[in-house]
Amino acid sequence: MTILVTGATGTVGRHVVDHLLRQGQKVRALTRDPARADLPEGVEVVAGDLTRSGTLSPAFDGVRAAHLITFGGDYQPLRNGQEIVDLLGKAGVGKVTLLSGWHEGTLEPAVRAGTLQWTFLQPVQFMANFIADWGEPLRTTGVVREPYGDRKSPPIHEADIGAVAATVLIQAGHAGQAYHLTGPEVLTPRQMIRHLAEATGRDLRFEELTPDQTRQEWGTEGKRPDLSLFGAFAQTPGVTDGDLVEILLQMYGTPNEYGTTLTGNVEKLTGRAPRTFAQWAAENAHHFQPRGAA
Repeated sequence: MTILVTGATGTVGRHVVDHLLRQGQKVRALTRDPARADLPEGVEVVAGDLTRSGTLSPAFDGVRAAHLITFGGDYQPLRNGQEIVDLLGKAGVGKVTLLSGWHEGTLEPAVRAGTLQWTFLQPVQFMANFIADWGEPLRTTGVVREPYGDRKSPPIHEADIGAVAATVLIQAGHAGQAYHLTGPEVLTPRQMIRHLAEATGRDLRFEELTPDQTRQEWGTEGKRPDLSLFGAFAQTPGVTDGDLVEILLQMYGTPNEYGTTLTGNVEKLTGRAPRTFAQWAAENAHHFQPRGAA
């Protein structure tokens, strides 16, 4: 039987595919553009879009388990969750993992209310997100300018999320669980910048913005906050970039015990310690070098 991976060409999905292949599993990958998937040999690549229910039945046929993402290509929560669950049930899929975002859409409650054996994966912060967030400023200026430089988080390597998903899909005993996933250490942006400086051999710096400077630079000068943090709220009529900046300032400036507590779930589930940010920085140093650098 086949295991389906949705979001298979994404940051985490590629690692889910790789881990399943290493375990000898038959893998089918769902992607909107199979011609550009560039996935390993042996993966069955099929066309489909989670936001378009009519494209999914062929992908679900013959599948016994599936890794699901809960958002579309625009990082907005899925609106057709019940239709997806109905199609999974009709195809005879028995088990799913769900990679949850910051905000629930329609898929999560539909899965919980149905008959699927489900497991939620709830990472706090992907290390890979720093490529999008910090790559350009560090490549061009060597400086990241953000508020609350001492805020804390335990970022997780995307490969560790993939390893957990593959483990849960293969093994029994995880139904009905929600696993909070973290890396091995709690870090601040200042500390992460130092790791990136060491990995790149460059003089990289963090400059802290005051809340008022953040409002000025992010709210009126075109640096829009990461919309994936806000879910469907960011698309609500009347919500401005200034509103999103205020929410982000509150998030960054408010201590969050859940978001800063190490769980140990990666090692418990996979049998190996999670990768450190220093390891991730060394692997991805090229994303933070000036364009054209060797």
